[in-house]
Amino acid sequence: MNTEITWHEDVHFSAVADSGHTVEIDGPPDAGGQNRGTRPMELMLMGVGGCTSFDVVNILAKSRQEVTRCVTQITARRAGDVPQVFENIHIHFLIDGNNLDEKKVDRAIKLTSEKYCSASIMLQRAGVEITHTFEIGTG
Repeated sequence: MNTEITWHEDVHFSAVADSGHTVEIDGPPDAGGQNRGTRPMELMLMGVGGCTSFDVVNILAKSRQEVTRCVTQITARRAGDVPQVFENIHIHFLIDGNNLDEKKVDRAIKLTSEKYCSASIMLQRAGVEITHTFEIGTG
């Protein structure tokens, strides 16, 4: 896996992944940015969210659960001092579907947390506390 980061000006960069997709990265105005892209730490949270959401939907599909919607809400707290690393992350899943089995949803979340989501597992190994909750809706 590779990516290439190109500096444009000030603190504005673009990142191109192996897949060919581009992400704009920029800092906040107080750091010289012009709000033309996502902040690097936001990208990290998005990566964790995408990774764990992918796993949960995939595991539930393999468990013959009919998911009609999955929204993953993430909140994080960062250290106050530099480096402002994540101290804890909370991941809340809103999962809708037809006749979803609560035990299978709980199992899917445990599996992504403990076995499959390399992004969140990497952060946990670095000392970030990651917690999970979920709500199940219908249809």
